[in-house]
Amino acid sequence: MDPAQIKLVLLDRDGVINVESPAFIKRPSQWHAIPGAIDAIVLMQSYFEVAVCSNQSGVGRGLFDESVLAAIHDKLNAELVAAGGRALDVFYCPHHPDEGCPCRKPKPELLTRAMQAYAIEPSHTVYAGDSEKDLLAAENADCFSILVLTGNGATTASSTAGARASLVCTDLQDLAARLVP
Repeated sequence: MDPAQIKLVLLDRDGVINVESPAFIKRPSQWHAIPGAIDAIVLMQSYFEVAVCSNQSGVGRGLFDESVLAAIHDKLNAELVAAGGRALDVFYCPHHPDEGCPCRKPKPELLTRAMQAYAIEPSHTVYAGDSEKDLLAAENADCFSILVLTGNGATTASSTAGARASLVCTDLQDLAARLVP
């Protein structure tokens, strides 16, 4: 992977941008950015298109509805704008894991949608996540997989997909430092 060729940075949300919760982030007050993540995204936005691709099965499980999910994303974007960045496009799968939809990671559809929206090829795209599903989604979408060690990343590092990651970073600040020219 040559950082000079990267044009699009796609990010998982939970465990990558915000603190992971095994009980789901069900309201905006539960959403808390990982220290340094917002500044890292703002820095990356100076050089790349940046968007979020995230499974949000809490909607399909009935734990919260899409208006609450939108409010959570509004909080994320408000923090980015307050830090000097731009609001992110968020591509998400709201389906229950048992629905067999085509957009749930590790299937590639969310990432493919994002690449199509920005008209950027997989060879110029990275996807950073903390789970094996994230890394497999990147592989399935033919883009570069980045493992961040926040959230579930430390556990994922010992998985087969973790061993195949194009790059392993401690967090989004480390990713930004490695990608930004």
